[in-house]
Amino acid sequence: MYNDRLYLTAEDILEKQFNIDTRGYRPQEVDKYLDMVIRDYTEYNNIIKNLEKNIKDLTEDNMKLKQEIRRLQGELSTNEAPTRTINNIDLLKRISQLEKVVYGKDE
Repeated sequence: MYNDRLYLTAEDILEKQFNIDTRGYRPQEVDKYLDMVIRDYTEYNNIIKNLEKNIKDLTEDNMKLKQEIRRLQGELSTNEAPTRTINNIDLLKRISQLEKVVYGKDE
């Protein structure tokens, strides 16, 4: 994923040869520094690989959970019984019937 944007690999850094000039750097210091760069570069590559794996795993889990949600929503919509709506007229009729039973009023 990121390798196509990188110019150097740890191996490129390791194999790099510098020309020595009369007033050049000390080869031991350059080698020591490049060893540190290689170590960091390798660690960054490992971190990136781990993060890419985590992203892939989380994406797969996300897709599975979305499918589960869709499945459960489908089950819920098929299992729902039509709810009975109660309006004011129904309530008044029930109250009237209860009054007849409680108070014993006959019409």
